[in-house]
Amino acid sequence: MNDSIVLQLYTLHDECAKDFYHTLEKVSEIGYKYVELAGYWGKEAEDLKAILDRLNLSVVSSHVPLEKMEENLERELLYLKKLDCNNIVCPYLGEDRRADYVQLAKILNKIGERSKQYGIELSYHHHDFELEKNGDKTNLEVLLAETDSDYVKVELDVYWLTLAGEDPLIWLKNFSGRMPLIHLKDMTTDSEKNFAELGTGRVNIEAIVKKSKESNVQWLVVEQDKCKRSPFESIQISRDYLNKIV
Repeated sequence: MNDSIVLQLYTLHDECAKDFYHTLEKVSEIGYKYVELAGYWGKEAEDLKAILDRLNLSVVSSHVPLEKMEENLERELLYLKKLDCNNIVCPYLGEDRRADYVQLAKILNKIGERSKQYGIELSYHHHDFELEKNGDKTNLEVLLAETDSDYVKVELDVYWLTLAGEDPLIWLKNFSGRMPLIHLKDMTTDSEKNFAELGTGRVNIEAIVKKSKESNVQWLVVEQDKCKRSPFESIQISRDYLNKIV
């Protein structure tokens, strides 16, 4: 098993909601060693860490809503420190926050600066709306230009880049060294452009993985927002594919 492959647990959102710890057990059985959290499901950090240790799982990153960071950043950072987690990610931007990316940059700079004092790096995860043009740049380019690269990193998502007509390889080149993590997702080859298991769709995952290494990406995060088969089967397929090419 390659030591850079991570599972984003949003892929198993429904399963986590039913039984978080049992879901983690199955993730470990499939062969993953690293996870990116998408919620804590009411678990205390100490209890969760004990389960993770027993299953030989490590948390490398956590998606934490921006509003939770603004409400009580110290609480979120202390929770992650108890998990030995060094990455916190702003996962999604509500529609009411999308009008002013310059103002958003100021907020993220402050959060990122404080997070760094805890030894935790802040990254911003995008979707497709951040790739809409704002003048001659995309909203995401504006956000990254206005944020301090020491305090704010980016978690590129190759599915959303592809859906927006962008080339993930160009983004990987342009923001080399600013991406501790990247979301690997594939896209079906039909007109529906649905989420797909890695290696089964139109996204050139192999080229992206190669470029990720050149761009100093540490973690390759497997995520599939929706699965047409069992999500456990989907994450197995994606893991097996990555093990062949990483």
